[in-house]
Amino acid sequence: MSTPPTYPFRSRREIHSGEPRVYSDVPREEESSTAATPTPVRGNAVRAAASSDPDQTPIRGTSMRRRSTALPSFDEVTDSGVTSQVEAAPAQKTASEREINSPAETTGLRSRRLASERRAARKRRRRRRLRSFFVLVVVLGLVSGAGYIAYSQLVNGSTTASDDYPGPGSGRVEITISEDSSGRQIGQTLVNADVIKSVGAFVRQFETNRAALTIRPGTYRLQQQMSAAGALAALLDETNRVDSTITVGAGQKLSEVKQRIVDIMGVSESDVNAAFADTEAIGLPSEAGGNAEGWLLPGSYEVSEGDTPTTVIARMVAGTIHELDRLGVAPADRETVLIKASIVDGEMNIGKYMPMVARVIENRLADKDGETKGMLGMDSTVLYGVGKTSGVPNQEDLDNDNPYNTRLHAGLPPTPIGQPSERAIKAVLNPAEGNWLYFVTVNLDTGETLFASTLEEQEKNREKLVEYCNANPMVCSAS
Repeated sequence: MSTPPTYPFRSRREIHSGEPRVYSDVPREEESSTAATPTPVRGNAVRAAASSDPDQTPIRGTSMRRRSTALPSFDEVTDSGVTSQVEAAPAQKTASEREINSPAETTGLRSRRLASERRAARKRRRRRRLRSFFVLVVVLGLVSGAGYIAYSQLVNGSTTASDDYPGPGSGRVEITISEDSSGRQIGQTLVNADVIKSVGAFVRQFETNRAALTIRPGTYRLQQQMSAAGALAALLDETNRVDSTITVGAGQKLSEVKQRIVDIMGVSESDVNAAFADTEAIGLPSEAGGNAEGWLLPGSYEVSEGDTPTTVIARMVAGTIHELDRLGVAPADRETVLIKASIVDGEMNIGKYMPMVARVIENRLADKDGETKGMLGMDSTVLYGVGKTSGVPNQEDLDNDNPYNTRLHAGLPPTPIGQPSERAIKAVLNPAEGNWLYFVTVNLDTGETLFASTLEEQEKNREKLVEYCNANPMVCSAS
């Protein structure tokens, strides 16, 4: 059981009542009937006198400061809590004055609660004002946006009506889209052909349609005076694209290129031959000796409506000249490099073997007094001489005496045997190091190739090719 405190416990009501604090636990003395002023004991002196003089009863809740004139003053407090000298209390105010001048009874807890409620009310008012402000801003923004959209629709509608054809169009015209053309450049091409009315109308459609970025270069058949949206849809429709691309492949023969020009451009074979015969018009250099074989740069060539066989062939020749100059080939060496490179392409289509084949060509040309007697002995040249484009030469082909039969004639053939690729030209300019004189592809499916320095070693490798051809006669048959 806990021991009560030495000094009396004072409640919150007593603390705020304004009564003086007494530090004593001595029992209160009996009040004297003749004393004019009671002795304050344990903070209840005034309360004790309430029965004798109602006017002197303190009003509860009055602060210490306001009651200071009505309470007794102490000059000295002994250790036992008894005063040694007491002054008489001054005269008290009337009851009506005390009721008018004294504040209502209020504890400290209630004051703090009221202050907290006032702060909360102010915060609620601020939050309501902020919410109202943001709601007003959002409403104004929505109204402004709706007005802008309505205005834009009105303006754009009137603009579209003035800078675009209503469509769907009529007639027929061919237009050519160049590679890497922007939306504005395509639009200008369409305006020039009177397919659409303005570039701006097409650009608007181009920018709002993601598929527009997939428009392929080439020639298209469209109608004139189409709407911009209709023209864009027509360009995205592959059925409107004209097959107007002439493709030149690496190793492709001149005869094959001629036939492609005839098929794509719809011209006669005589017209194509006449174009090749005009060497000055097609820009064929003098070192070519009047033969364009090997001088047509591999690649794809888009043919426009205004093109002729001469203009297309001229682009092919110019491309080869530009490539040789870029690789540092002197004009006097151009024809020789093209002949060797065309043989490399004719013999090998696997990049890792190309520099080795180029070395074999150099070694055999230099071996005039050795086993090869300076003859290349290349199957690709033998096949070219008899008009074949692939396969393995038979005995009849090997016995055919023509300038391209390198098994019968030493040195290089008179012209290239196809259009050489860039990697073949680079292999000729930088051949691999080795003393090989022979090579043979023993598997025409995988391209596996074996190299040899002596004829004896070459014959052993050739036996592997015979075994392959016996198992795959259709692959080895010449075409």
